[in-house]
Amino acid sequence: MPLSEIDLTRRFDFAVALARQAGAVAMHHFRKGGDLRTVEKGPQDLVTIADHEVDCLIRHSIAEHYPDDGILTEESGGMIAARTWVVDPIDGTGNFARGIASFAISIAFSVGGTTEIGIVYDPVADEMFTARRGHGAFCNGAPMHVSATQDIRRAAVEAGYSRKAPLADYLALLDRLLDAGCEFMQFGSAARGLAQVASGRIDAYVEAHLFAWDVLAGLLLVEEAGGRTTGFPLIGDGQYGLAVFASTPGIETPLRAIVDAQRKTRQP
Repeated sequence: MPLSEIDLTRRFDFAVALARQAGAVAMHHFRKGGDLRTVEKGPQDLVTIADHEVDCLIRHSIAEHYPDDGILTEESGGMIAARTWVVDPIDGTGNFARGIASFAISIAFSVGGTTEIGIVYDPVADEMFTARRGHGAFCNGAPMHVSATQDIRRAAVEAGYSRKAPLADYLALLDRLLDAGCEFMQFGSAARGLAQVASGRIDAYVEAHLFAWDVLAGLLLVEEAGGRTTGFPLIGDGQYGLAVFASTPGIETPLRAIVDAQRKTRQP
């Protein structure tokens, strides 16, 4: 059964409050110089005690308030249900662990595989990026819109790097972006990067391999702020990665051509 407007509004308010609580837990550990008990899940793929504490807070709070909803998080896995919360407790843990202020809490809520609520909270800047499908996107309550950039030569593009995709492909992408006249950057948090696109601070975000918990909230932010994105279906167990594209409409066509060029060169 679809959720009512009242039910969605209640979940939205709950998610905003929960993201702020999660941010407070993260900031309790950030740059404190203590033992973060950092562990490598893979090469340059870190997890800290703060990730686990935030994950525990979010999971327990959702289970208490909405026990029939599914929960899928980066650190604990979980299940996809008709109604599912998809969470990255700290997106940008590598930055967080090094004391770099580029990370965010990402909380999405999906109904029947469609993201209805997206929250990305940057606790260092105290910026709460929020979106509800069909209701627009906001930063600390102020409406957001993607940039009005029309010229790819004036575009600033965040090109995220994933070790799950060939390095040669990433370097080729950067080469094409530079040839097109783009400015490129890489800040290490997809959720935060997508929020920057939605806010109009940068013009696009692209990456070859990301997971649902990294991007579902941020993609809704971009869509509700008037941007263009690729779809990211929430199916199966959610443990799969896909390419992500998000941009302001004015550079969508030339940027897609740049991003798709590698795929075409790989065709037999």
